[in-house]
Amino acid sequence: MGKPRIATDWLAACAGCHMSILDMDERLLELLKRVELTSSPITDLKVPPAEGVDVGVLTGAINGTENVHVAKRMRERCRILVAVGDCAVFGGVVNMRNYWPLEESLRRAYVETPSTVDGLIPEWPDITRPIACRAVDKVVKVDVYVPGCPPRADVLYYVLSELAEGRIPRLSGEKLIYD
Repeated sequence: MGKPRIATDWLAACAGCHMSILDMDERLLELLKRVELTSSPITDLKVPPAEGVDVGVLTGAINGTENVHVAKRMRERCRILVAVGDCAVFGGVVNMRNYWPLEESLRRAYVETPSTVDGLIPEWPDITRPIACRAVDKVVKVDVYVPGCPPRADVLYYVLSELAEGRIPRLSGEKLIYD
């Protein structure tokens, strides 16, 4: 049997969860001896292979139609789906957008910000259509939840190591401490 195959993808988020993966430092190299990273925002290959992977990792919340597509594609192409970070697990900071009407949020983001010059709200055929923000499990089945904003590198190393060994990780005690 070959190495377990892992794919990661990034939805509506800040990149902190993928930075925590990189923060594993030398342990990432040790982990890569035991798994194959097929695709990730931190590699040149961005889309999980059509033939599938053992573990899919999603970071970020669902807040647009493209996020729904990416989450469904990952779920279809992985055996075990892991939601990493508070945005993926709970909706996180991204979920705060739901407290205002969508048009008001878009106007603030694209027209009223101090750094915007002659801003326009984009036309929808060109970009993802915004939708109400939500956690990943509101769109697809999630098998493992790893909360944190972002989760500590130690926790991600534990989770990915357990999955590499064919075990479902159990998070409790020290593994749920937030910095």
